[in-house]
Amino acid sequence: MTSATVASTGTSPAPDGIAGWAMGLMDALGAPGAGLIVALEHVFPPLPSEVILPLAGFSAGKGRMALWEVLVWTTLGAVAGALVLYGLGALLGRERIHALAAKVPLVKPSDVEKAEDWFDRHGRRTVLFGRMVPVIRSLISVPAGLERMPLATFCALTAIGSLVWNTLLVVAGYLLGDNWSRVEQYVGTGTNILLGLAAAAILLWAGRRVAENRRSSSGDGNSPAPDGDRNSTTSGKPS
Repeated sequence: MTSATVASTGTSPAPDGIAGWAMGLMDALGAPGAGLIVALEHVFPPLPSEVILPLAGFSAGKGRMALWEVLVWTTLGAVAGALVLYGLGALLGRERIHALAAKVPLVKPSDVEKAEDWFDRHGRRTVLFGRMVPVIRSLISVPAGLERMPLATFCALTAIGSLVWNTLLVVAGYLLGDNWSRVEQYVGTGTNILLGLAAAAILLWAGRRVAENRRSSSGDGNSPAPDGDRNSTTSGKPS
C-alpha cells in the first residue's frame, strides 16, 4: 500500500487511495474519525497504521484538530478494535478463527499462528510490546482471547502499548508536516531492526535453556546412588 508521494519542493499533493479516504474521514469527523480508522485497522490488519497515524499528526499540525485529541482518540480506537478480536478469539475458538482468517483478504492463517506462537513464548507482555510489530499488532488480541486473558489486564496493556506506538507515529507526522509520508519508510526500516533483535533474543534464550537442560541431565547422571540402592547393594554382599 502506498502513501502520497512527496514532491521535491517539500510539499505533498492531496493524498489518494487509503490515505485520501482517511483524510476525508478525519476532515469530516475530526479526532474521533482518526480513532475510528485505528479501530478498523486493528480489526482489518491490511489497513496501515504507518500511513494513518502520521497523516493524523499532519492534520493536527495544520490545525484541523488538537494533537492531544488525536492521541486520546487513536488510543481509544486501538483498544476498541483490539477488544473486537479478543472477543472473536474467546467466542469462536481456534479452529473457527483460523477458518475465518483464511477468508479475510491479505490475512493468512499463518499470521494468526505467528501471533499465537508469540503469545505462547512470551505470555502477556506480547500484548504490550506486540502493538509495535506489523500484523502482530492487531492479531495478538486473538490468542489473548483464546486464552481468556483477564480483560482488565488486556485493556491496560493494550492501551499502554498503543499509546506509545501512536505517539511516536502521530508526533512524527506532526513534526514532519508535508513530509509526513516519509514516516512509512522509517517505520519499515525500524520494524525490520526490531524483528531482527527479537529473533536474536529468542535464539539466545533458547540456547541458554538447551545448555541448562544439558547441564541438568549431566548432573543427574553423575549423582550418587540413593541410600536405598546403596543399602540393597550392601545387604546383597556375603558377610
